[in-house]
Amino acid sequence: MTSQVKASHILVSSRKEADKVLNKLKAGARFDDLAKKHSSCPSGRKGGDLGYFGRGQMVKPFEDTAFTLQKGQTSEPVHTKFGYHLIKVTDKR
Repeated sequence: MTSQVKASHILVSSRKEADKVLNKLKAGARFDDLAKKHSSCPSGRKGGDLGYFGRGQMVKPFEDTAFTLQKGQTSEPVHTKFGYHLIKVTDKR
C-alpha cells in the first residue's frame, strides 16, 4: 500500500483557467513550465513540486485524487477551497 505520494500541482482560481492549462498539457506543454507560468501557489516557482506527503496532510479532495493517480499521471481539475488544481503524481512510496 502506498503510504506517501510525491506530487506537483498547478493551482488556478477558475475551472475555465484549469481547463485551458489542461489543454496546453494535452498539447505537449511541460507541466513544470505551466506551473511556473500559471500557478498561484508558491510551489509554482519550483514547477509545482510539493514533495512527498502522506494521508491527512492535504485537503481531502486533493489527497483523494493524488492517491488514486498512477505515477506520471495528471488529474482532471480538482476543486478545493483554494481553487482548482491540476495534480501530477511523480513518485509513490
